[in-house]
Amino acid sequence: MTEQNLILIVESNATDMCVLLEVLETAGYETLAAKSGEDAITKLSEVVPDLILLAVMLPGIDGFETCYRIKSSETTEEIPIMFITACTQPENKVRGLTLGAVDYITKPFQQAEVLARVRTHLRLRQQTRQLKELNEQLEQRVTERTAQLSRSLDELQTAQLQLIQQEKMSALGQLVSGIGHEINNPLNSITGNLAHAQQYVQDLLNHLALYHQVYPDPVAEIAQDAEAIDLPYLKTDLIHLLKTLQVAADRIAHISQSLRVFSRDDSENEIALQIQEGIDSTLLLLQHRLKANSQRPAIQVTRNYADIPPVPCYPGQLNQVFMNLLANAIDAIDESHRAKDPAEIAANPHQIQIVTELKAGRVVIRIRDNGIGMSQTVQQEMFKPTFTTKPVGKGTGLGLAIAYQIIVEKHGGSLICNSAPGVGTEFTIKLPL
Repeated sequence: MTEQNLILIVESNATDMCVLLEVLETAGYETLAAKSGEDAITKLSEVVPDLILLAVMLPGIDGFETCYRIKSSETTEEIPIMFITACTQPENKVRGLTLGAVDYITKPFQQAEVLARVRTHLRLRQQTRQLKELNEQLEQRVTERTAQLSRSLDELQTAQLQLIQQEKMSALGQLVSGIGHEINNPLNSITGNLAHAQQYVQDLLNHLALYHQVYPDPVAEIAQDAEAIDLPYLKTDLIHLLKTLQVAADRIAHISQSLRVFSRDDSENEIALQIQEGIDSTLLLLQHRLKANSQRPAIQVTRNYADIPPVPCYPGQLNQVFMNLLANAIDAIDESHRAKDPAEIAANPHQIQIVTELKAGRVVIRIRDNGIGMSQTVQQEMFKPTFTTKPVGKGTGLGLAIAYQIIVEKHGGSLICNSAPGVGTEFTIKLPL
């Protein structure tokens, strides 16, 4: 039994139609009959045959016009068409082939010839379909493979950039840790001896007061020297000087402590941390960028910290996120400053607001600036590796991608951006407790 294929026969001559129907159906083909070109086009809107046998001479539109219309439609242009004609003139065959026909069957019909030609073109039709499917599959595989290679390349580039960034942060952490250690050695000596110095000075002043009490009238030489050095002021200011030195020593100790907090090495284990400590230590490292300079006034930093419990986290990596977000906020403010006049800046001073709160079992950290802001297009791309709006040499485009990975993948939290051009940007970090 021949494989079932649907063949549309378009023939107005009833005798020829019957002959073709009998030959094809006997051979096992499924057939469909049309008596005119219009009838054939109507049927083609409902079914798509595997082959069309089309008579040249038809009532209404002839076979050539019918062929042209069939080949002009996207749904039927690939159906092979064989013309049926009693005319053997070469110019008619050329015209038909030019319109897209694949072959001719001449009248009177030779059964063996008809079947041979039909089988040949049905086989070619089937092979064409298979080839098309294979091409589509190949194109799909190529597309998938290209996408896979593209993803692999992106992942490799991201991994390389992450290694570079992690190495930079590690080097920075080691540098900061080393500086903190070097500060501690002389600082411990200063703070350790400062308390003794204060006590010694107080003892000397008490002794001097006792001396004045016992000997209220010193000799002229001592009285002149006391007047020359302004002894009453010296006694008062010396105490004040020692207190100032104590405040400075405490400030250095705080800086050293902040450096140690920022440079924690926590690549393996989570540590319960007060989030505010990491933010403060990061702000300390960025203090020089927050101060006023020749290009702009100082950036005001407002901190509104809630009373929240320690959060299990990787402090060093979390500090890296704070560093990226705060550094980007400063960059945005620097860029917006160039587009503002003094009156605008006076009315809306440069500022960064940092808020922490406890909400729905999560610690929420908001970092907001009133810088240049970002468009929706930039916000859709901002967390992708290597995407950056900064000039070449000013940024790798990796900071926010790494920040997103640290918050979302490493800590199971979320990092959301809300921004508008000319208004500013707010990043919201949510970390689970």
